[in-house]
Amino acid sequence: MSTQITTAFVQQYSSNVSMLAQQMGSRLRGSVDVETINGKFAFFDQIGVTAAQVRSTRHGNTPQINTPHSRRRVGLADYEWADLIDDQDKVRLLVDPTSNYAKAAAAAMGRSMDDVVIAAFNADSDTDETGSTAVALPSTSKFATSDQSDGLTIAKLLAAKEFFDGGDVDPSIPRYFVCGSKQIQDLLGTTQVTSSDFNTVKALASGDVDTFLGFKFILSNRLPMDGTNTDDRLCFAYTQDAVKLAVGKDITAKIDVRPDKSYATQVYTCMSIGATRMEETKVFQVPCDE
Repeated sequence: MSTQITTAFVQQYSSNVSMLAQQMGSRLRGSVDVETINGKFAFFDQIGVTAAQVRSTRHGNTPQINTPHSRRRVGLADYEWADLIDDQDKVRLLVDPTSNYAKAAAAAMGRSMDDVVIAAFNADSDTDETGSTAVALPSTSKFATSDQSDGLTIAKLLAAKEFFDGGDVDPSIPRYFVCGSKQIQDLLGTTQVTSSDFNTVKALASGDVDTFLGFKFILSNRLPMDGTNTDDRLCFAYTQDAVKLAVGKDITAKIDVRPDKSYATQVYTCMSIGATRMEETKVFQVPCDE
């Protein structure tokens, strides 16, 4: 007996994938600004910092502030995932939210989305009216460019905090620190038992808390190694508005019968996304020896 793939069946599967993508997909989507766009490219405006002027006379001329403007361009790329299912019993289970196929699709989309966001932290950003000027992450936005002999330390986190505080970054904007599990263990190893920080870091490692020194920690195994100092893992401190994630087409799932594949059932998931760094003063690169 075959399983009829109705519109409701497909919609239920797509809903399951979307739900799972939110629960167990991208770890970084919620930590950056997300904007839905139309077209293959989009531009996001940047408004520079200005200051008010003191009025020195009555009925004087209204001051005209020349507010700095710039733009960042982001291009979309299409991502897709598909698999074939022969067993009709497995097809019937696709509408189960715990379906392994739905989980695999959601996880695959989430990993790709995280890769896009992580790349934006460190990649050149396309800037100006046409997006033709590439802006690199400057050395001032990096803890160090030399080979590191230690992993993640309290000193490195304090340097990241000072980077934002000293740069007048609005403290009300959420701050994040993305790193791997190795970096959390490094923190435990460098924090003395008598230190007031130790219990907090220990709770961070166990997952009981997720915030330390004003940063909400996000664990990721997708972070790159330094291209020059190849034993250094690149971690990043950033604010919520540091990166813009552009979504042209959010995660969508389809189910079809493939006559060219012995009428096997194909599950298919796709999305169209891109990301760009909006401000160099809101991303701080922290290399950690591994």
